[in-house]
Amino acid sequence: MSYEILPDISGDISRWVCRGLNENSEWLGENITFGLAYKNRMVGGLIFHDYTPHRDVWWTIYSCDKHWCNRITLRRMFAVAFEYLDCRRINLLVSESNSHCLDFVQRLGFKKEGLLRHYRENGENCHILGMLREECPWFNFLGEKNE
Repeated sequence: MSYEILPDISGDISRWVCRGLNENSEWLGENITFGLAYKNRMVGGLIFHDYTPHRDVWWTIYSCDKHWCNRITLRRMFAVAFEYLDCRRINLLVSESNSHCLDFVQRLGFKKEGLLRHYRENGENCHILGMLREECPWFNFLGEKNE
């Protein structure tokens, strides 16, 4: 399957991601967002936000197609964080009830780092996960593929 990676020039993709997560987009400040399309249909989006130069960036991910995530897409998304933004780490939050997403991001290489109790508006807990640059199994940062 070939997916097209689309930069979010107008903010439409970041709003699509937020709607898919049942969130408003008012919390979102400056960001870099990419959409993933298959056959001209948006199937996923990744928002890079709350960036601290040379330190870290937060990811917010949404998908409506379980096949959106392939090796090429992963290499490119991790390269944005670790090469283009020159971050040492990527952070993300996963609601406790979203066991599918928690399993998915842990398989990508993210590690659980903590729990925010009663964090969501509905009182749900959220796991904090992170990945350090040197832990990333998807890119070796010299332009070569990790196998």
